[in-house]
Amino acid sequence: MARAAVLDVDGTLVDTNYQHALCWYRAFRTHGLTIPVWRLHRHVGMGGDKFVSAVAGDDVEERLGDELREEWERRFDELIGEVAALEGARDLIVELKERGLAVVLASSAIEKHLDHFLDLLDARDLADSWTTKDDVEQSKPEPDLVNAALAKAGTRDAAMLGDTPWDVEAARKAGLQTVCLMTGGFSEHELRDAGAVAVFESIADLRDALDETPLGR
Repeated sequence: MARAAVLDVDGTLVDTNYQHALCWYRAFRTHGLTIPVWRLHRHVGMGGDKFVSAVAGDDVEERLGDELREEWERRFDELIGEVAALEGARDLIVELKERGLAVVLASSAIEKHLDHFLDLLDARDLADSWTTKDDVEQSKPEPDLVNAALAKAGTRDAAMLGDTPWDVEAARKAGLQTVCLMTGGFSEHELRDAGAVAVFESIADLRDALDETPLGR
C-alpha cells in the first residue's frame, strides 16, 4: 500500500468544475470575448496561470490575463455558496486515514476558496495537510502541486486521486500513478487515455473497489 494519498479537491472532493467554467465564461464576456463553455470546461483543472493562454491564446494572456483572473475570482466568489461536497468525499478521507495513509489535499485554489472547501468537507482535523496556490510556482499540468503535496506528506510513496487529464499529467511528471473519478465531467476514455490506472463514476464506486487500486493495495 502507498504511504500517502494525494487528493485533488476541485471536481474530485467538491463539485466545482462547471461553476469554474461558467465563471471563466462570464469573465471573458466582461472583456468582449465569447469562448464556448464546452471549450472552457475542457481546460478546467489547469491553473489560472495557464488557463487564459490555453483557451484564448498568448496575446489575450499578455493583454488581459491578470484582469481576467481577477474577474474570474470575483465571479467565483459570487457562486461559491452553491458549491457542495461530492457525496462520500469525507467518508473517503476517513477510510484512507483508517488504512494508515497520510492524506494531503492537493489544491492550487486561493486560500479563501480552499478554506471554504475545507469547511464543506469538515476536513481540517482529518487531513494531514493541504496545499494552496501559494505553494506552487506553476500549476497543473506541471508537477509543482503534486511535489508540494508529497513534501507535506513526507514521502514520495504515494498515489494520486483526481478528476481531469491535467491531474494525471501532473502526477505522472511527479512519478505517481493516478486514480480518477468522472465527477469532473471527463469520460472514462479520456481519463484512461491520459494515463489514469483506474477510473470510477463516483466516490462510492471507488470505495467499493479501493483494494484494487494504488490507493488501497
